[in-house]
Amino acid sequence: MLAGMKRYDLFLNGQSVPAASGKTFTTTNPADTRETVATYSAGGREDAAAAVAAAQAAFPKWAATTSVARGRILSKASQLLEARKAELAELLVREEGKTLTEATGEVQRAADIFRFYGGLSYTVGGQVIPHDLPGNLMFTRREPLGVVALITPWNFPIAIPVWKLAPALLCGNTVVLKPASQAPAMTLEVAKVLHEAGLPAGVLNVVTGEGRAFGAEIAANKAVTALSFTGSHAVGSALYQAVAPRMIRCQLEMGSKNPTIVLADADLDLAAKLVTIAGFGLTGQACTATSRVIVERSVLPAFTEKLIAAAKAWKVAPGLTPGAQMGPAVNEAELQGNFDAIQQAQAEGAELLWGGARLTEGEFAHGWFMQPAILGNVTPAMKIAQEEVFGPVVAILAVDSFDEAITVANGVQYGLSASVVTRDFKRAMQYAERIEVGVVKVNQISTGLALQAPFGGVKQSSTDSFREQGTAALDFYTRGKTVYLDYSA
Repeated sequence: MLAGMKRYDLFLNGQSVPAASGKTFTTTNPADTRETVATYSAGGREDAAAAVAAAQAAFPKWAATTSVARGRILSKASQLLEARKAELAELLVREEGKTLTEATGEVQRAADIFRFYGGLSYTVGGQVIPHDLPGNLMFTRREPLGVVALITPWNFPIAIPVWKLAPALLCGNTVVLKPASQAPAMTLEVAKVLHEAGLPAGVLNVVTGEGRAFGAEIAANKAVTALSFTGSHAVGSALYQAVAPRMIRCQLEMGSKNPTIVLADADLDLAAKLVTIAGFGLTGQACTATSRVIVERSVLPAFTEKLIAAAKAWKVAPGLTPGAQMGPAVNEAELQGNFDAIQQAQAEGAELLWGGARLTEGEFAHGWFMQPAILGNVTPAMKIAQEEVFGPVVAILAVDSFDEAITVANGVQYGLSASVVTRDFKRAMQYAERIEVGVVKVNQISTGLALQAPFGGVKQSSTDSFREQGTAALDFYTRGKTVYLDYSA
């Protein structure tokens, strides 16, 4: 074993246990693939079934626990995460590849989410509704669903599991969770933290390994009452179809093709800064990343010059390097996908204005590094303007008016996040009204979400049903019951 290498088993019924098959898999450092970060048990369908059984057995007692008592555990978990922030952030960098600044912020966000829902525990409940007759009381109750399944991606390996877990647990559900195999360590570390904070055995169960077997069990197992998934549209759509015959509650957050509109009156230095951060930060591996910049033609040359200058100054380096602003792609397939997208765009007539080269010298020799890329002469019909790339590749599209910018921005199958850079308050408000997305930013980066605010997309970005985060998340993880009480006799 290399120094620092970790070993993880499944987390079932409060204990770490090997997979029934005995099989394992490993993860490597995207910045230096010579380093094996961790070895994991490769769970299969039998393990998924065991996880569901443990969650089902734990549900009655956990559901009967008061929300305040459940919230205390979440608050304690927040404190424990903060105490381990530096250690966990470094592990996150080594396994997923983002910079230490980004990873530290993500761990802190997870701690803040637990703290938020811990505090919210004092307010979870129904409402009293006026009755039309004297001597009568009418009120509602929030009740947990039962066993819920969570499937989470690799790009935010601690924040996304926690923003699903915290409200699910607060509401009294028990959980089976499948993290992405590219970066499962954070989820298992969160399970340890919750166990230390006092979460009863069986309330949270984590299965690592192949996703197809887990999905098959979730779809078929009658004890599973709900599924929340974040990932690609292809996988999310397949899961939706798989669980549809049982008509269980389903929440999907999937692909995106997020635009930033730069209007002629915009502060172009600000616009270039925002696009650089949102397009190249996190290596472009965020569902809310800016991948299209729609620019009014009169300021196109000036904006493009500023964006290229910012990209040239953007520091690409291994995530633990001081001052690093962009780490590697998470794996070879993602890196190659970025190059394929650039080449396809060029074949369709786009111009590579800067970047997009593979970095292989010195500190880049053993990792999945590339320069951020800027493409010009892009038209709305091109593949690069329509399909998600999930990398540091920004396409610039020119338009002649605000109305055309809105049409181009809305002319894709996705609708997650969008931003506009303008000094015109009226245009900003019109943008917020007309853009077909779930999250609108004005003079801000398209990435970054407030944990206390609802989050979700429209069109093919989401099932467009229940929102995540904030108090809105409670709606997905509870069902309502209305009680009528007559005390007039």
